[in-house]
Amino acid sequence: MFTLNSSLFLDSVLIFALAFLIDMVFGEYPDRIHPTIGIGKLITYLKPKTKHPNSLVEKANGVLMALIIMIIVALPVFLLLFWLRTLPYGEILYIIVGAILFKATFAIRGMGQYTLPISKALKQNDLAGARKWLPYIVRRDPNSLNERQIISAAVESIAESTTDGITAPFFFFALFGVPGAFTYRVINTLDSMVGYKNAEFRNIGWFSAKMDTITNYVPARITAYLMVAAAFVLREDWRESYRILQRDKHKTSSPNAGYTISAMAGALNTRLEKQGYYALGDDHGISHQHIPKALRIMTVTAALFGLVVLVPFLVLRIYFFGL
Repeated sequence: MFTLNSSLFLDSVLIFALAFLIDMVFGEYPDRIHPTIGIGKLITYLKPKTKHPNSLVEKANGVLMALIIMIIVALPVFLLLFWLRTLPYGEILYIIVGAILFKATFAIRGMGQYTLPISKALKQNDLAGARKWLPYIVRRDPNSLNERQIISAAVESIAESTTDGITAPFFFFALFGVPGAFTYRVINTLDSMVGYKNAEFRNIGWFSAKMDTITNYVPARITAYLMVAAAFVLREDWRESYRILQRDKHKTSSPNAGYTISAMAGALNTRLEKQGYYALGDDHGISHQHIPKALRIMTVTAALFGLVVLVPFLVLRIYFFGL
């Protein structure tokens, strides 16, 4: 008969709660010590070594690169946390170090660090200032965008990052612990660096792009519906959020991004648009105030995901597998 290891469950909940608190208080870690920056450097180092004139060999190299980086990153995290539990006062060390490491896999407050300056600049009619911040969150050419398009790009980024920057790491932490969250962060970083369909990356990034789509599939859908709930909590237009989600969720080329972007568009009663690619929601106007509103919806969605999804999945994992 299976039983719930209450100590292990409590440790995991404390790791999550402490990591959430670290994020809310301190935001992102400095680049010089941020693990994601290190993952990016490792990808940059290995990427040229995957190139090959034979497309099949190049695809295989891309798969091998992704797996190697996952192991290099996740295995030491697993071994460190396993070792800490064997030490005197190891449980306390396990929780503290686990929380510090887990925090590196997601960013809640950090999104505001890059998007609130856009809102502030536009409030002061400083279009050039807003454009300066945009490259930190999207790949679009800021000089080609007007005010509306800049705001839309920022809000879209907040909506999409709610999944790949927050709730997906939460989901894989619930399933596989801190090493699982790091494995997801490797996959997502790989996709952002090599997951393109152009000639240079089509083969080496094929596996990374597929894995990113697969790993985000469930979190994106749960997150979108929790975003509707967050709109209700914040007294935004949750009915419109649900309606637009149902109507527009399949309008993006990505099978996942359309869910949270459409839910956000409906909640804010606006249209979010990437010219030439998609337009989600109905056009009731857009302003710089939509950016802080989107950040509030993102934060509440993250908290709801922790309560409604992460904690129950922790219970199931520990109950059935004792891990």
